[in-house]
Parts: sequence; C-alpha cells; structure tokens
Amino acid sequence: MTARREDLRNVGIVAHVDHGKTTLVDAMLWQSGAFRANQEVAERVLDSMDLEREKGITILAKNTAVRYGGVKLNIVDTPGHADFGGEVERALTMVDGVLLLVDASEGPLPQTRFVLRKALERRLPVILVVNKIDRPDARTSEVVDEVYELFLDLDADEEQIEFPIVYCVAREGQASLEFDPAHPGTDLQPLLDLLVEHIPPPEYEPDHPLQAHVTNLDASPYVGRLALCRVRNGTVRRGQQIAWCRADGSVQRATVGELYVTESLDRVEAQEAGPGELIAVAGIAEVTIGETLADPDDPRPLPVITVDEPSLSVTIGINTSPLAGRDGNRLTARQVRARLDQELVGNVSLRVNDTDRGGGAGFWEVQGRGELQLAVLVELMRREGFELTVGQPQVLTREIDDTTHEPVERLSIDVPEDFVGVVTQLLALRKGSLEQMINHGTGWVRMEYRVPARGLIGFRTEFLTETRGTGLLHHVFDGWQPWAGELATRTTGSLVADRRGMAAQFALMNLQERGTLFIGPGEEVYEGMVVGENARADDLDVNATKEKHLNNIRQSNAEVLVRLVPHRRLSLDQALEALREDECAEVTPHTVRLRKVELDKTGRAKAARRAKAGAAPV
Repeated sequence: MTARREDLRNVGIVAHVDHGKTTLVDAMLWQSGAFRANQEVAERVLDSMDLEREKGITILAKNTAVRYGGVKLNIVDTPGHADFGGEVERALTMVDGVLLLVDASEGPLPQTRFVLRKALERRLPVILVVNKIDRPDARTSEVVDEVYELFLDLDADEEQIEFPIVYCVAREGQASLEFDPAHPGTDLQPLLDLLVEHIPPPEYEPDHPLQAHVTNLDASPYVGRLALCRVRNGTVRRGQQIAWCRADGSVQRATVGELYVTESLDRVEAQEAGPGELIAVAGIAEVTIGETLADPDDPRPLPVITVDEPSLSVTIGINTSPLAGRDGNRLTARQVRARLDQELVGNVSLRVNDTDRGGGAGFWEVQGRGELQLAVLVELMRREGFELTVGQPQVLTREIDDTTHEPVERLSIDVPEDFVGVVTQLLALRKGSLEQMINHGTGWVRMEYRVPARGLIGFRTEFLTETRGTGLLHHVFDGWQPWAGELATRTTGSLVADRRGMAAQFALMNLQERGTLFIGPGEEVYEGMVVGENARADDLDVNATKEKHLNNIRQSNAEVLVRLVPHRRLSLDQALEALREDECAEVTPHTVRLRKVELDKTGRAKAARRAKAGAAPV
C-alpha cells in the first residue's frame, strides 16, 4: 500500500543549451515572492559559478523551491550540454516529472533528444514548454510537430506521448495554455497550475523504514561535506542514528549532524524531513553519490546510481616545461592527484586512471563525456593555482564482437544556404554521414549528421572560420560504430621554436608570412614551444628570437613601415582543439602555451623516422 504527499512536487527542468531553463526558474522565484520588490538579484541566479556566468551555460544541477497554493515545488535546474549528462541523470533520480523546454524557433536539438531520452527511460511524466514564442522567427506549430516526431523516434508509448503543452515567454514571466502570440499571458499561473495537476506527488510506503538516496554532494565551510538526498521512505531527524549503506556493500552507523531543506534559494535548518523531500545532511565525512542513508535496525540499500560511460580522455599531469613554477603555486604530482581525486567525489561521469603517457609519473588519464567537460575541469584547476600539462583529447574505444568500435556523435548544424557546400566538404573529410537536411525556407538550412567523435575534435574552430562565424552546431553522444579508419582533420603544421629566449619583433615580422602567430614580441619562448600555425602541412623549426643587427646603412621607409599583424591569443578551449598527436598544452593560471611533447629537435626527428619506418613512437 502506498501513500502520496499532496503538499509536495519534485520537478526537473530539462532542455537543450540556451533554451531558457535557468531564466524560467528566475521568473518562478520572482512571482512566488522569493525576493523583495527592491532586491538586487543577478540574472540566471542559479548559475552561481564564475564559469557558468562567463560561458552562459549551466554546469552543475541545482535545486530551489517555491511555494504555490499550499504546495511546495522543489525545482531541479539541470545542465543542457551533453558533456554534463552525468548531472542530468543524477537530477532525474530526484524528481517525479519534468518540464521539457524547447525554443520556439530552434526546435528540438541533439541535447533535447539526450535529456528527453533519459526522462522517458525513467518513465517520468513530461510537460512541454514551448519557450520564446515572441521571437520574430518563431515557428511554434512546426516545433510542436517536431517534438511529437522526437517522442515517436524515441519509442515513446501512447501514455508518454499524451503530454500537455504550455506556451511561454520565460524572460517576461508569461505563460498560456493557448497559442496566441498577441496574448502570451500575464504571469506563470497557467504553468504552475498545470505542474501541480500533471506532476504526480511523491509516493511512499507508510510503514517502510527510512531510505534516503544520496544524489549529489556539496560542502559548507561550517559543517563540512553535505550529502544531498531524496527521502524515499520514512522520516529523517536531526541528531538521529542512521545506517550508512556504502557503495562497496558495507553498512556503518552514522549520525545526522545537521539537517537542511531548501526554501527559495536558501538552505534552512530543519528538525525533520518526511518522504519525498529533498534534503542536505551534514555529519558523514566520506559519504559519496549513489549511497543510501537507512534505518539502523532495518537497513535496506537502494540501487547505486549508474551513468553512461565516458567517451573521451585526456592526459593531465604536472608542468614539465622550462618555464614551470613561474606562474602557479600548486606544482607537484601529489597536489594534482589529490585535486583529481577530489573531483571524482562529486562527479560520477568522470574516471581517472594511471597512464604511461606523458612521461609516466605525475600524469593521469582523465576520462569524461566530452571536450567541454574536460576543459571546464582544467579551467577550474588553473584558477586554483595549478600548473598543468594537458595532452590531445583522444576517443575511447571498446571491443564489440571482436571488432574495435568508436563513439559516434549526432551532429546538428544550422547554417545559411550559402555555406551548405563547404560544411558538406568539411564533414566528408571526417567520415560524417548525412541523416537529413531541412530547408525552413528562411535562408537557413538544418543538417543532421552522424560523425565519429574524434572527427569533431578541433572541428568547431574550423567550422566557425569557414561559415564566417554564422553557423551553429550542437552534438550529442549517439552510440558506438565500427572504427572508421584514418581521418583527415587538421591540414596545417606548426611553427616550432628552436631555441630559448625572448621573441623579437624582427623575427616575428619575417615569420608572419609563414602562417598565423600565437605569440607577440617580448614573450619568452623555449625549444619545442609552438609559436604559430604553419600555412603548410609540415612542422617548421624557426628562430623566433632573431634580432636585426645594427649597421651604418640607412633604413628605407619600406622597412620602417612594415607592421606586425596582431597575433592570435588561444583560449584554453581553442588550444585543446588545435593540438596534434605529438603536442600538448602548458596551462598555468595566466597563460596557455602549445608545445611539443618531445621538446628536443633531435629527439623529435628520431621519433619521426621511427614512426615512418613502422615502429611505434616512444
């Protein structure tokens, strides 16, 4: 026999990147009275990390709570980017239904497919929210039809495909059950009413002993590690003894030191919390995600949370360049390993393995969902004072039926009609297969491809260059396929410094004719450092420190007026995309440099000869 908590609803908001999830939560908080009328509140208030604000994306799933008509709505805001899919899967274990947001112009995109598939697998009821219906290029009716097609494509059954629809302008806090662009509603009441009506209240067994599932972790400077849990059955009280059911199968006794529940954006202390509630528990120092807090007299562990396996890896280790130790204050292998272990505690989609790459000791293979997830980890570490060496991202393979398979991505591209040809050429080189092409009749074309994941490493920069910055691309993991063979990706070589010293303007003015420079005059360079991109396919060793010798010959005006072209300053994301197999990135708190793995020119020449002769390079 099960009972229901009618005073509570747990709902997740899922969508593609930039379709308005966090903005909708902002509007809900304002209209529920969570803020004072004159209170200064940042936009996208849940995106509290610096990186989230800079990149304009949600990286960590977070929850808030609003009160509406006597019902407490626990709202979990999830990332839209597939690289943070582990956060989405964790968040869905906390909720009983989802709001699926779709942009009224862009329609469902690859990450929409990803998050919806996860929700349907868990058989969560769905409310479709068509957002941004006030856009001048909105095509709301067609987008609704595309969502129905997506449900069918994901094998939704009859019950799942009967979902209610709300038309919304989240930025203005307006919602309506009828599509009328001229009258989009006055507030979010229609959406909130539908949410209370359509999302089922939490169910529990009245006589069942305590079960609380640890779905996330946080930390407090006052009480230490916090276990964020969903109470499945029973009641948890502050100060009570509990059974801590660990991931390895053992059971230990522990005490609930502090107990918190969420009200608006704040965690408030509570004496007890009943079934269905989302809580934070302090006092268990080593608790990890997926474990269960249970009744000490009758411990019944819940299944450990599992997420999709990683599909990409990168080698991360200590900085081994001649300039190491000048910029950061965390330089040792022990500090790097401790930081990676700390990341593993709260990130279930990450793996860290020992490796013999990059020189062995002090280097580890970090596996994740995609380039963005790994780049975010490296960016966080450099801001904490680490100096790192980061290798080229590599795809992970697996053996299926004695055949090597590689990850494949579903890629969605929106480009002006003029660039369809150039995009087709780029993806043909990367063994991409065109699934469908749709011309919306607005001068823009949507192309959907299946492409080997390694073909997309470094693709974004080249794509934006060839489409003059107008193209949009999104991709998501779409399974495994047999190894596609060699791919032709980067067609340019590197300009490699052949000695240490200060870069001189005279040398750079001669080198800029050879390709694109990554450094400016006065910057220190060392042997093996990549100072630019060669226009040709081969690497070229260059002297970037050569200065013009003074003589008694008068300069001509032509020499005086030669100007140095501004160099291209690589961001961390661009540096990881630009790497070749024999290169790595030197990442410090203030600098990103490209360099060869083997700095010595003679050593690189020997390795190239061995590779050409068919031997494995060292």
